[in-house]
Amino acid sequence: MFAITLFAFFLLKALPGDPVLGLVGERAGPEVIERIRRELGTDKGFAGQYAGYLKLLLKGDLGRSYYTNRDVLTEISSKFPNTMILAFAAMLVSVPLGIGLGFLSALAADKGSRFLERSIDTISISGLSIPVFWSAIIIMMLLSLKLKLFPPSGTGDIRFLVLPATVLAIPATATLARVTKTTVIDILRMPYITTARSKGLSLTRINMVHVLRNAVIPIVTIIGLDFGSYLNGAVVTETIFGWDGIGRFTMEGIIKRDYPVIMGCIITGTLVFVVVNLFTDLIYQYLDPRIRLNVKKG
Repeated sequence: MFAITLFAFFLLKALPGDPVLGLVGERAGPEVIERIRRELGTDKGFAGQYAGYLKLLLKGDLGRSYYTNRDVLTEISSKFPNTMILAFAAMLVSVPLGIGLGFLSALAADKGSRFLERSIDTISISGLSIPVFWSAIIIMMLLSLKLKLFPPSGTGDIRFLVLPATVLAIPATATLARVTKTTVIDILRMPYITTARSKGLSLTRINMVHVLRNAVIPIVTIIGLDFGSYLNGAVVTETIFGWDGIGRFTMEGIIKRDYPVIMGCIITGTLVFVVVNLFTDLIYQYLDPRIRLNVKKG
């Protein structure tokens, strides 16, 4: 966390431009500009500014916005639940769809059904290749502006949630499908699967008990990484659809060069990603008995 704050702070200060000029305008007199810089603390050197920010951070204070003078932590706390709702909605779409498509593609490859396998692979590759901003605009134009099924933007009930959640779920679904397919194909070639088939076990039992259960570790890893990405990578999606979350708040800070807002969002995103990955690692031992036995031995 300390390294992230230092790196992010350095990058922000290395970027060209002055946030003070954005506040007062380029026609403001030198005295006004200098006074604003003293009030914001940007008149100090890099070390002085970083030390001052670090002192605030250790007190649990993320500073105040240059433009609104509101507490950044309060702003993030009010917008974070909206991003959580969007992330969970995207997971509800991507997890079952991605695992289902990947599993189906793996079974098709195992049975030699090339057409079905290639069709699913094409869908997966397209989901990974299409930029989020392009898919967001196309879906908005089709489902909102043309068919009038959902509102184009805003924050509200489930009708406002469908479009951004769908766009956010597209690349995650594709990633899950690719990982699930690769993992399941490897497991289908294992000797114990051949043994289970030779014993006459039903295909459903083999797939659900022996295959999917052993494929759960890499799948859960991707789900954890995707969920962290949902919470940190929804900048474009929230901005296009006007969803009032952390991503849109970050974009507003970047456009205005509002350094406390940008730093606050980066720190929050980093902390969320660390916590999500830690939780993912902890549940491994409950999903795989071999890991649980190794933990007990250690």
